Amino acid sequence: MKRFLTLIFVISLLSCSKDEELSIPKTIDPIPSADVPVQNFMWKAMNFWYFWQADVPDLADDRFQDAENYTEFLESEEEPGVFFDNKLLYIEDRFSFYNSDYRELTNSLAGISRSNGLEFGLVRKADSEEIFGYVRYIVPNSDASTKEIERGDLFTGVDGVTLNINNYIDLLFGENDTYVLNMADFANGNIIQNDREVSLTKEAALAENPVFISKSFEINGITIGYLMYNQFTNEYDTDLYEAIQGLKNLGITELIVDLRYNPGGSVNTTRVLASMIYDTNDDNIFLRKRYNDKIQDQLTETQLVVNFTDRVGSNTIDPLGLSKLYVLTTASSASASELLINSLEPYIDVIQIGDVTRGKNEFSTTLVDDRENSYLYTPTRVNKINSDNQWAIQPLLGRNENADGFFDYTDGLVPDIALKEDFGNLGILGDQNEPLLARAIQEITGATGKRSFTVENPIEIMTSSKMFSPFKDKMIDDTVYDHVITLD
Repeated sequence: MKRFLTLIFVISLLSCSKDEELSIPKTIDPIPSADVPVQNFMWKAMNFWYFWQADVPDLADDRFQDAENYTEFLESEEEPGVFFDNKLLYIEDRFSFYNSDYRELTNSLAGISRSNGLEFGLVRKADSEEIFGYVRYIVPNSDASTKEIERGDLFTGVDGVTLNINNYIDLLFGENDTYVLNMADFANGNIIQNDREVSLTKEAALAENPVFISKSFEINGITIGYLMYNQFTNEYDTDLYEAIQGLKNLGITELIVDLRYNPGGSVNTTRVLASMIYDTNDDNIFLRKRYNDKIQDQLTETQLVVNFTDRVGSNTIDPLGLSKLYVLTTASSASASELLINSLEPYIDVIQIGDVTRGKNEFSTTLVDDRENSYLYTPTRVNKINSDNQWAIQPLLGRNENADGFFDYTDGLVPDIALKEDFGNLGILGDQNEPLLARAIQEITGATGKRSFTVENPIEIMTSSKMFSPFKDKMIDDTVYDHVITLD
């Protein structure tokens, strides 16, 4: 692995004055005989970091008067996951989550997972509890890439059992390393199971390079760049840089960024991509952060602002300098994908084509039981994590606002040009006749021709394979701040 994704929040004390320190106040500890290390870690970390801390009565600073009272609360739920969900989360929080093993979580955030390489969407049949799946794409060098299965293929069952809303999680996302998909055909408006079967095996530590397609088209004298980017993973920032630089060297004057299956990821990688597309002037505001009042009141305006950048690792960015960007989206485009659109809006014309996005403007980070490091996961400190507690939580820390102060898109970003995917006509990704890409090309070139973009079988996505990885639809705060954290 090139390097771990982490929130870099703690730097040398020597670089900051006492006035710049961010302080975590001391809280009550449980009685020594209590066996609640996970619940204790969860409460203390959430009490300080959680964006909605003030809105959850059980997270109030004065909630507990003594160790006995606090211990009784921690012991109220034996299962840590239930404790986290039932006692610590704000009712409107759709995205905070936990994992019993921080290594599984951090690997996922680095683009590594246990997977067979099949990326698919799931759709509920009309007026039925049954579900069918459609293949979105295949991860290169995976088990699925060696099998006879491709984009657009449909399936209705697993191991001979028809998929429905009650069994699909166990069948597709359970502990079974191998399963057999029962394939289907689409004919006369109906999805009909056929006799074809495809056996797939999940493999550990499958790494997916999110730079899936990078190519250009010469159409009507216009050189158009196309980038399909499937996750904002900072381990692959160099690959992203090389893809954009390659398009620049080809002389593109227009760019289409395909984020239709991108669930989000690194804030810093999003900033890097925005800088490569638009400009590297670090006086321009990329985003402003809003934390809970406990943290917000301790930070200066400078510490709350993230500007554009001129660097990708050791590489200097030579920006495309575009004044217009075309972005392809679906309901699976989330968090950092939405951040890219929203943060560029004050500077350039962003033409969104496709479906309404998921609607996630909050950011998170990985917290582990390392109190001396203010619970922040840092790869070099894994030996400092409490040996009695390997759990990690990924709570929402705050929300991002663009340079104009806009952040209110919890219902999703609405496309300028609405066009849903059609499971009866998905097309080939990267082919200029694929419907969403073709519509973007039409908008760029102005050549309408006789093509119709009528959607006969619109996909109303229920969920997707990416939503069952530990990564899910997260926006990870890994930008660098010029302050430190101390413990009172």
